[in-house]
Amino acid sequence: MGDDAAMFRLVTSANVACGLHAGDPVTMLDSCRAAFELDVTVGAHVGYRDLAGFGRRSMDMSFDELFGDVLYQLGALDGVAHAVGASVDYVKPHGALYNRLFHDADQASAVVAAIQAYDPGLPILGLPGSELLVQAREAGHPVFVEAFVDRAYQSDGTLVPRSQEGALLHDLDSIVERAVRLAIKGEVVAVDGTVVQVRPDSLCIHGDTPGAVEMATRVRAGLEAAGVALESFAH
Repeated sequence: MGDDAAMFRLVTSANVACGLHAGDPVTMLDSCRAAFELDVTVGAHVGYRDLAGFGRRSMDMSFDELFGDVLYQLGALDGVAHAVGASVDYVKPHGALYNRLFHDADQASAVVAAIQAYDPGLPILGLPGSELLVQAREAGHPVFVEAFVDRAYQSDGTLVPRSQEGALLHDLDSIVERAVRLAIKGEVVAVDGTVVQVRPDSLCIHGDTPGAVEMATRVRAGLEAAGVALESFAH
């Protein structure tokens, strides 16, 4: 949905869709090949079974349904990655599932259980304070905290829903400033002016955001100019 080839040259890790909310075998192959060639770490971007909605619609699922879907996606991407010399080195849920796992303990338990069953040592990336990371840490998984440079925040540390005006950020100067502040000070200003503590290990740019390549170029340059060393958190 974006210029993935250009983005791979700018990032240190890539969340690759596993076929249920986006992607297909050929796209996964292309992504894993590019990641391997450019030394970019591959993460399994698991989501709801919702191609039509790009995984951005919340779904009520039983434990077994969600457990099975996450397991299915991990196996699919890991198999493709293995075939081209790459590997899946972390997991990050996508879209509506990602947001729901902030507060939904039942769905978080299904996702963590699936990752645990597949690979007990696989790192998990998510929002600080989320049920996902709390349960992942309790299960013994390495956990890493993520922040978003292109999304607006609410005062509780969650993202402003995409259905609301102002959820997506577009001004590149302010985005670069936000990225540097996140990396150096570990904080972000919410829409109500509240300063939210985040302390991220990783900064996310959505590849399908219009102008994502230019945004990633500017953010990377801004971080490097501020003296921030860029490397994959899960490498």
